[in-house]
Amino acid sequence: MTYYRAEPPFTHGTSPRIGVLLINLGTPEAPTAAALRPYLKEFLSDRRIVEIPRLIWWLILNIIILNIRPRKSAEKYAQIWTQEGSPLLVHTRRQAKLLRGFLGARGIDVEVEFGMRYGSPSVLSAFESLKARHCDRILIVPLYPQYAASSSASALDAVWEALLHTRTIPDIRTVRHYHDHPGYISALASSVREYWMHQGGKPDKLLMSFHGVPRFSLDKGDPYHCECHKTARLLAEALGLSKEEYLVCFQSRFGRAEWLQPYFAPTLEALGRQKTGRVDVICPGFSSDCLETLEEIAMEGKATFLAAGGKEYHYIPALNENDAWIHALSDIVTRNLQGWLEDIPSPNELEQSRTRALSLGAKE
Repeated sequence: MTYYRAEPPFTHGTSPRIGVLLINLGTPEAPTAAALRPYLKEFLSDRRIVEIPRLIWWLILNIIILNIRPRKSAEKYAQIWTQEGSPLLVHTRRQAKLLRGFLGARGIDVEVEFGMRYGSPSVLSAFESLKARHCDRILIVPLYPQYAASSSASALDAVWEALLHTRTIPDIRTVRHYHDHPGYISALASSVREYWMHQGGKPDKLLMSFHGVPRFSLDKGDPYHCECHKTARLLAEALGLSKEEYLVCFQSRFGRAEWLQPYFAPTLEALGRQKTGRVDVICPGFSSDCLETLEEIAMEGKATFLAAGGKEYHYIPALNENDAWIHALSDIVTRNLQGWLEDIPSPNELEQSRTRALSLGAKE
């Protein structure tokens, strides 16, 4: 039997609203093993994340991984945790607030919420918050520049799950990706140039590292690999780099299966053995800094490169609250709201609607 969650109260003449729902990966509530265990269980139980037989994976996850990994992950989170909390949560919250302000400056008055695919605040809570504010049209924006089934599609799964128990379903639109959006590429290029200006110029090699996924995802038709390379090519062109001045690689390999190559750590080791003077790393697959960029890339990557003989290593921060990025995000949202924005009733039309409703109520 299907159950439906309670709908927000409705009265005739209620002004319909447009909502924008930003979705990011997620974060534990604290840098502790106790907080990491439920977070990792939710994350690693997602069929989009781990595509192996359920029974085999259940045994591996519950008997081995969840008894070992929470403590190790907690130690890593503790290194990057801030007074405000998880960097990913802090940046995503700020982005949502800035986005509404930037859209408002354009005369676009919409509700903006954010939710996390795993952990809190959940996608469901964000969706219900928009419904409570009478949003009958909602644009879903997964904050992943490149589309992958394990990221973008999984974020949308959480939305569809919320819809399963919603009686009055709003109009839904989704943003698939923005890996080649001119504004996004321009924001990346501007952030790199600004970083180089403060560091005395370009490095010997710019390493563009993306989150890794199993190789079989490419063989099955997932466009992620191609979109990563397109982002890298467009960014290199915007920076005026030759093919010899940058490299593309993939980080965060998990398990024994083959993943997208070349791998991040071996690439750094090779550059270190070559006595490369300076390597800068940027992660164009992340809209916000998180554990992966701040610990694995900025800390572990530096240690790997220097230990192999490299001289100087820098991580270029994600776009986070960069003005150029929020402008680009505003462009992406505005474009995908076309047709809806024109349908927003004016204050005069709303007042006429309320008057008619009251009049009909009086006659009854």
